[in-house]
Amino acid sequence: MSLAVLYAATFGAYVWHFSSQKALAGRIATGLLLVSVLVHTFVLGMYTMDLGVPPMAGRTGAVSTFVWMLAIAYLSVELSTDERGIGIFVTPLLVALQGLVAHGAMPTDVPEYFRAPFVAVHVGALLFAYASFALACVIGITYVLLFRELKRRTPGVFFQRLPSLQVLDRMNMRAVGIGWLLLTIGLVGGAVWLRDVSIHMADDPRLPHMTITDPKILMAVITWVVYGILLGTRRWAGLTPRRAAWLSALGFAIVLLNFLPVAYFFARSHNFA
Repeated sequence: MSLAVLYAATFGAYVWHFSSQKALAGRIATGLLLVSVLVHTFVLGMYTMDLGVPPMAGRTGAVSTFVWMLAIAYLSVELSTDERGIGIFVTPLLVALQGLVAHGAMPTDVPEYFRAPFVAVHVGALLFAYASFALACVIGITYVLLFRELKRRTPGVFFQRLPSLQVLDRMNMRAVGIGWLLLTIGLVGGAVWLRDVSIHMADDPRLPHMTITDPKILMAVITWVVYGILLGTRRWAGLTPRRAAWLSALGFAIVLLNFLPVAYFFARSHNFA
């Protein structure tokens, strides 16, 4: 059974739980997600043993690792809060992204410079940052849906099935804060990695493009700025939770733009597939 199918079954269980609100449906949904994460961990672990490094060099491996990290991030939130309401919004993203690379080839080898100490810090931190931003985006969208329902003074399906606005706001800002910290670590790790591996990449045509002018690097920096502004204005400038939720969604739109079309068609320095 493919990982995409497992995540699709998990999504179906969360739909069942969201519509029925049965405790059994919730336990089955969480159990299926846990099984999916464990199987995904095993698959990535096998590739890591074969390669000697995590399989993040190619696009298929990077996207699959991102899906795994997002699933772990959401599962940790669910287990710590016992809130399953947003699972129906998170799991479709897992299905779509894992399905996107379901027929892609995982990396069978990586360049020697990809084994440099800071590459795991750089790539791993960035992927986990993007997973945190994805989770923040979903939480932000659910915040807006619930806010609109309450504003109409007609509490309905979202009021009955989602956490309170205050809980959603805290979850959103926590996910953004963790993501921004990891993105900072990833960018710094990338700079240190570039310094360390430049001597081994002197003849590589990608090296001259590893600057702020490269579309992928530029988009990563823009993402860092956007989420930095979100955190700063939310803390010190009185940004409302609703606007913070919208900004979370906007930030992740930039992340997706960078992670998929920019990486596939425009990046000149990070085409490691």
